[in-house]
Amino acid sequence: MHVSVVYALPDEQFLEELDVPEKCTVEQVIQMSQVLAKFPELDLAVNKVGVFAKLVKLDSEVHEGERVELYRAVPRKPRDAHASDDKKARIRAKKERKKAEE
Repeated sequence: MHVSVVYALPDEQFLEELDVPEKCTVEQVIQMSQVLAKFPELDLAVNKVGVFAKLVKLDSEVHEGERVELYRAVPRKPRDAHASDDKKARIRAKKERKKAEE
């Protein structure tokens, strides 16, 4: 069965195509690839994984032709972080006003 494993950084991309036995799990495919050796900062307990941009669990079975993807945390821009925090504060204040009115 032919599958691929991908991992992308801002300045580097990793792509490895593998022939794996039937009924392999996502975790087994990742272990068979060289991605963990090349990028030791990857931690399967922390980093999310997916197949064709859909999040999956490590024990999910892979099928012929699928692309297993390892995702990295993308840092938020400071402006986006502030906007998100401001929105949460507005929602919290609105809930508190509703409670006070009741």
